[in-house]
Amino acid sequence: MPLIPEQTPSSSPRQVDDYHGQKIPDPYSWLEDPDSEKTQAFVIAQNQLTLPFLDECPVRETFKERMTELYDYPKYSCPFKRGNRYFHFYNTGLQDQSVLYVQADLEAEPTVFLDPNTFSDDGTVALRGYTFSEDGEYLAYGTSASGSDWVEIHFLRVEGAEPLEDRLERVKFTCMSWTHDGKGLFYNAYPDQEGKSDGTETSTNLNQKLYYHVLGSPQSQDVLCAEFPDQPKWMSGAEVSDDGRYVLLSIREGCDPVNRLWYCDLDTVPDGITGLLPWVKLIDNFDAEYEYVTNEGTVFTFKTNLDAPRYRLINVDFAQPAQNLWRELLPQHRKDVIVFAACTHSTCLFVCYLHDVKNVLKMYALGSGEELKTFPLEVGSLVGFTGRKKDSEIFYHFTSFLSPAIIYHCDLTKSALQPSVFREVTVKGFNPADYQTTQVFYTSVDGTQVPMFIVHKRDIDLDGSHPAFLYGYGGFNISITPSYSVSRLIFVRHLGGVLAVANIRGGGEYGETWHKAGMLSNKQNCFTDFQCAAEYLIKEGYTSPKKLTINGGSNGGLLVAGACVNQRPDLFGCAVAQVGVMDMLKFHKFTIGHAWTTDFGCAEVKEQFDWLIKYSPLHNIHIPEGDGVQYPAVLLLTGDHDDRVVPLHSLKYIATLQHVIGRWPGQKNPLFIHVDTKSGHGAGKPTSKVIQEVADMYAFIARCLDLCWLN
Repeated sequence: MPLIPEQTPSSSPRQVDDYHGQKIPDPYSWLEDPDSEKTQAFVIAQNQLTLPFLDECPVRETFKERMTELYDYPKYSCPFKRGNRYFHFYNTGLQDQSVLYVQADLEAEPTVFLDPNTFSDDGTVALRGYTFSEDGEYLAYGTSASGSDWVEIHFLRVEGAEPLEDRLERVKFTCMSWTHDGKGLFYNAYPDQEGKSDGTETSTNLNQKLYYHVLGSPQSQDVLCAEFPDQPKWMSGAEVSDDGRYVLLSIREGCDPVNRLWYCDLDTVPDGITGLLPWVKLIDNFDAEYEYVTNEGTVFTFKTNLDAPRYRLINVDFAQPAQNLWRELLPQHRKDVIVFAACTHSTCLFVCYLHDVKNVLKMYALGSGEELKTFPLEVGSLVGFTGRKKDSEIFYHFTSFLSPAIIYHCDLTKSALQPSVFREVTVKGFNPADYQTTQVFYTSVDGTQVPMFIVHKRDIDLDGSHPAFLYGYGGFNISITPSYSVSRLIFVRHLGGVLAVANIRGGGEYGETWHKAGMLSNKQNCFTDFQCAAEYLIKEGYTSPKKLTINGGSNGGLLVAGACVNQRPDLFGCAVAQVGVMDMLKFHKFTIGHAWTTDFGCAEVKEQFDWLIKYSPLHNIHIPEGDGVQYPAVLLLTGDHDDRVVPLHSLKYIATLQHVIGRWPGQKNPLFIHVDTKSGHGAGKPTSKVIQEVADMYAFIARCLDLCWLN
């Protein structure tokens, strides 16, 4: 079986870059141009190599059929009230995009309000963000094509779902917040740039600005409300306060959980929003994060990690804003992390905690911070919560590894405050009682206890015979909580597998301390934790190295295909990396990559270059040492419209991997990439593409690990 495409263009002449006096070859730098004939020929050649291999995988069609069958279950969001109507999203099962429904009350028959499946013939244009005006009479919503981060904002009059002519373009990473008079909304846009902006470009995103759009006017007349010409990398988001009087501006310079917080009292602009707003700089540094919860007059409640890595709630009086006058409403918990806080029914403060990677929901009194109730949840995740300050009810959406959805409803006007099951979704052909979920804590190299969830059939023998699928992320303060995945459960049920999800450092599972322990100079801890997770699964008899697959996407693709495969090729039989960050020396030069330097560092700084060069996936591919040791079977997946982690990362990595490892006689396992068309980083991907991708992925695993389908 060939491991490299014969059509691969020569990597010479070799580009060599100078980093602080150190010469680093970049022989595949030509793959950074997505529009060149050479790059397009390379992509075609790679797909022509990969697709026949996938076509010949024995379980591919069987997996796709079973995935289609089991994924065909109803999918609901939490209902939410806007004006005098209720809305919710619903997917009958296999629709490419979920549909927004409207109903007069919770007992009324829902009717289709907005169907994103009508945006395109093939389902590749998706809904990306939406917001209703305060009175519920207008809707602003974004659409994105082929998975790109670029958004176009459209408007509807809710009565009759009447489309309006307003269109907002050049929108990316945007807020959408209406002023309470219903005249318009705040949003973010980028200036015009040379070249294309369709999601296939690699140009850097700089100089984002905040605008105010007046409904019924052309975008050319939109009002510039905030810009940062001296700080081109800054990004902002505006949020109008619950009482409609204030607009809060959160400013970030990267992905760290820190922000500046400015505000404007709209009463001070009696002539309306006509230009740059008179911002009051409440917080004008990047020392901590401040997230608006609610306000009573000038007293504002914020969720913050200031002196609290697991977060706390504080009250700040805008009339007396000196920091020594700030008051703590809810202190930091001794162990648990505050995920979000929301105020409903005027004074009910709902706080979601993360306790050992499991969500807990509590209710407090807004005025005193007194704990009033704990809402019971099984081991799992709260993935949806609706209920605004003016509402008298809440809905919340629970999921777990074995349960797709239970949506609860609670009427806050009743003294008992007893939540009831509003909807519960079950999946035909799957009995959760046949499986078990266990949480273990394993020891990393430095003694840190790391949590990991393990899911498998009940009563399996721990004899090392089972294939295992180990997933990880470990970055950007993102917590990987239990989630329902049909494809992973098919792996467990029909390929005899064990699913493991390791909550390695770099995430937010234990707050900012856990995050910082896996970022910048500590990034190696992420990779070490993940390798120790693999060793635990092997030692405890769940699997063996030759039957262990590792998987991750984006930052998790860096973790999997880069660092762990390069550092411990002996530990894994297969690796599937999706939309991974592979070139750690140049990632900051493309699209929004500059925002990731807060987590990774930047090669332009000597000290940070020294960290990055040690683990950069592209720069650490080498012939493995040891008798019979080779690289595991590798499959990279990316999309041609991924303008978050641009495809060049995966292209350069596979080219180097095939050149160095694929030509080595000791390498027998395949090294492949599949570049999908009309898809991006993952958001908005149509159901049909989701099903095909997981069928390809698990068929590849099954063929490479010689797994048989179990009925």
